[in-house]
Amino acid sequence: MLMAWIGVNAQVAFTGDESHKIFEEVPAKNTGLDMVYVLYDSQQNNMQYTAGSSNATVKWYKFGATGGAYAEEITSIERNGNVSVLKSVIPNSGYIIEENTNRKYVWVVNYADYRLRVNSIEAVNDGDCSSATLNVQGEGDAIVYYSINGARKVLDRKLKLIYNNLVWNETDMMWNSETQEEELQELKSAISLPAPYCNTTFTLTGDRFLEYWGEGISVTSDEYQTQAVTVTTRAEQEQKEADNQVGGGDETTLGGSAPAVITFSAYYTDAVATKEWQMSHDAEFEEIADRRNEDEITITFEEAGTTFWRFVCSNATGECSAYSDVYQVNIGESMLKCPNAFSPGVTEGVNDEWKVSYKSIVKFKCWIFNTWGVQLCELNDPSQGWDGKYKGKIVKPGVYYYVIDAEGSEGKKYKLKGDINVVGLRKERNTESGEGEITE
Repeated sequence: MLMAWIGVNAQVAFTGDESHKIFEEVPAKNTGLDMVYVLYDSQQNNMQYTAGSSNATVKWYKFGATGGAYAEEITSIERNGNVSVLKSVIPNSGYIIEENTNRKYVWVVNYADYRLRVNSIEAVNDGDCSSATLNVQGEGDAIVYYSINGARKVLDRKLKLIYNNLVWNETDMMWNSETQEEELQELKSAISLPAPYCNTTFTLTGDRFLEYWGEGISVTSDEYQTQAVTVTTRAEQEQKEADNQVGGGDETTLGGSAPAVITFSAYYTDAVATKEWQMSHDAEFEEIADRRNEDEITITFEEAGTTFWRFVCSNATGECSAYSDVYQVNIGESMLKCPNAFSPGVTEGVNDEWKVSYKSIVKFKCWIFNTWGVQLCELNDPSQGWDGKYKGKIVKPGVYYYVIDAEGSEGKKYKLKGDINVVGLRKERNTESGEGEITE
């Protein structure tokens, strides 16, 4: 005898098939049902109810899709003490068991009427770039029951569809093959799912009822040949540490002050056969100004203006394509300003180095002279500065001269000359102590 509890002092039992346990499902409260029982095969099964006492008044009712309001009393119930028995269970029906003023609501499913059978699954590649289709030969309709209000409900079979797919790993910066698992409520003749990005087989297992009884099935398809493609890209700009550069770009924008060095990298999936980085001067890429078929390219941007970059890839037939995000690179026009004074050796880190303030300077030469025309320093990059030293020693306070020959990102020429006032320390006599002290 297989027992199933539905109350503290009352229970439902099924007799007949001793080899398969009753599958019990506690349904949602809004169904009004206390329990759904799934029998392996209800043929020749009896259903019995044990009341709390032999004196209890027990009545049985049966209902179907119309709900408990239309339940009909079952008059063929046999009673022996506190046990009442319904011989030959009527499958796929709801039951109301009334004990005195208390009622229990249950539904009984005959699994034999819904038994899962899968002969084969075939993975079909019909050229659809976004989805894959599995054709299934077999049976496994929805297992239906009804609430006490007549609402249609379905018991989830929890079929499992297992296959491999490529998943992007941000830490490793690569596409990794990982096992995917989809749950299916019922078996359908055609199953559609997002197209995997790698070749794979599909295995269908289940359902949870057969697995509960130790009779679960597993069917595997032939290998599916993927056509779907996708790509992940990134753009990284080399960050300059020059404190005298204006608008040098940051981690959230690309470009800024030229020269800007940016590396574009693409990581794509297995079916990609052709690929390229594209550059355009318009965001819609109506005209392609540059094409490069490397996975990774490093560009030094020296010209003022805006350009747009994207990665495009496709499969061998060209029917399936993928586009990356569009990267916008803005290079600003140039600017070059020169300070006229600094104080080397006075306070470390405070105005102790002569540097120009600049933006988008792509060529730069600067020479610094003393009043006799002796060259004290030569700078070849605008990020460089003069520390006020000549042959390892800080020069004396006074006036010095710079000559600059430079070029901006938009082609602007700079030929600048000017004074540099070196502000130093001087000694003054402390009249009270007679000692010399250093003051500015």
